[in-house]
Amino acid sequence: MEKLSPLQIERLKYQPKLPSSLSNGINSLEMTEGSATQSVRDQEQIENLFKNTYGKPVVTFKASSSSVVPEVRNVGVILSGGQAPGGHNVIAGLYDALKQANPNNRLYGFLGGPSGIIDGKYVEFDDKFIDAYRNTGGFDIIGSGRTKLETEEQFQKSLEVCRKLNISAVVIIGGDDSNTNAALLAEWFVKNNANIQVIGCPKTIDGDLKNDQIEISFGFDTATKTYAELIGNIERDANSAKKYWHFVKIMGRSASHVALEAALQTQPNITLISEEVEEKKMSLEGIINYICNIIVKRADMGKNFGIAVIPEGLIEFIPEMKSMISNLNDIMASLENDPDFVNATTIRDKFDIVENRLDPANAKVYNSLPALIKGQLLADRDPHGNVQVSKIETEKLLIEMITTRLDELKLQGDYIGKFNAQSHFFGYEGRCAFPSNFDADYCYSLGFNAFALISFGLTGYLSSVRNLTAPADQWIAGGVPLTMMMNMEKRHGEMKPVIQKALVKLDGPVFKQLEENREDWAMNDRYLFPGAIQYFGPSSVCDITTCTLKLERSKELASV
Repeated sequence: MEKLSPLQIERLKYQPKLPSSLSNGINSLEMTEGSATQSVRDQEQIENLFKNTYGKPVVTFKASSSSVVPEVRNVGVILSGGQAPGGHNVIAGLYDALKQANPNNRLYGFLGGPSGIIDGKYVEFDDKFIDAYRNTGGFDIIGSGRTKLETEEQFQKSLEVCRKLNISAVVIIGGDDSNTNAALLAEWFVKNNANIQVIGCPKTIDGDLKNDQIEISFGFDTATKTYAELIGNIERDANSAKKYWHFVKIMGRSASHVALEAALQTQPNITLISEEVEEKKMSLEGIINYICNIIVKRADMGKNFGIAVIPEGLIEFIPEMKSMISNLNDIMASLENDPDFVNATTIRDKFDIVENRLDPANAKVYNSLPALIKGQLLADRDPHGNVQVSKIETEKLLIEMITTRLDELKLQGDYIGKFNAQSHFFGYEGRCAFPSNFDADYCYSLGFNAFALISFGLTGYLSSVRNLTAPADQWIAGGVPLTMMMNMEKRHGEMKPVIQKALVKLDGPVFKQLEENREDWAMNDRYLFPGAIQYFGPSSVCDITTCTLKLERSKELASV
């Protein structure tokens, strides 16, 4: 028998809370429909691509006094994309709702992500299987993957597997790209009269899959609390040793929600926000000067230490870097089969080939970078043909450039301090942590609610649970059409329908909270030490939600 830690044993016992509308029973629900919806942008193109699933209404559920026993149903579930704390509870909630609806219902888990439904690799869940994974982190229950569902052949194979297992609904648990897959699959199934529903669940620790109906994606709460604990530990160390500047790169490629939330929880001396850098058109030199100005001022106070938090995707938001990377992505696609590039004997030969292909202004930017960063920019692309920014050591780039700038200032007599830097990247540390109480409850509710959407015959919907700053029994369960969140974006040189990422709003209450305090935090050490995620104890410690959610919801509630 596998040995479990004391925490594992206790977490397996935890019973997640549900919205009152769902806790009354999955077979005792009423559905209310709102008005027709439209996509966030590019309405004509999106409607044309999703003729059968576009314009559906937002729906909400409430408890009903009547009850029905539905027919037997088989459902498939897929974990897609990067891990996020709570994924196991989505499956547990889905399983419990499905079995509550009819004990003869079956739930199949497709192995290794979307490829599982294409290749027909699956497991059937039972009570013992599910019970071993309740309230645990990770996606190891069935594994995950990043295969895109977009071709006719993939759709046809998925249909064949579903028919073999008599599956009438598929739940895809994933982020914006994964739920774009869900929308495409839902449309294809309807178009081909497959009678198979597709429901999505909003997952990503990045926090960029949200709108008025999706207040936050699951995993964000746990991941940011995990990162905040680590940053708090480093702050305590920095304040003890008083001799190091720590540069912490943190998850969040396309949006800076994670960095912003971690900063509000820990109050570091410097926090860069990618969206602000882009809005203000801050150059790389400008960023270096901004950081050096704070370092110099702190040194004048006798403080040769500090903490800087940097979002993972920063490099793509710096205007000259963004232009160069966009140009580089297009060039790298053409160089994949170029014999001169593929067979180049040294990395410097590859640098020369790339620089000769880049536009002159972009070539100048590329040439100015350290060799380490230039090489990382040529690494394998992600599935969308873009540079993998998690592999770009932005924190080391900044440290190298800051060191050079401070040396110049020292020669000019404008800097008297000592600069010793440490670099960190917090990414995988937060993706598979034991889910917080919030994420355990939220994820279980999302899965339970996904089966409610299935029960009412809906397809092309995203499971939605909102009013999340209230106690769980006051949460509102329902669904939002996936097409409502979509727009057209360029991928691999072609315009494709994708779910629009929600970026940090610079005029929103969350960023304003940082903006109002950053000068004070820069010079005065207002470090907060949130500590480890708490599962047991007073509600004021165990049941707090993120600063992001509290600030966003307080503004919304104030306007009601």
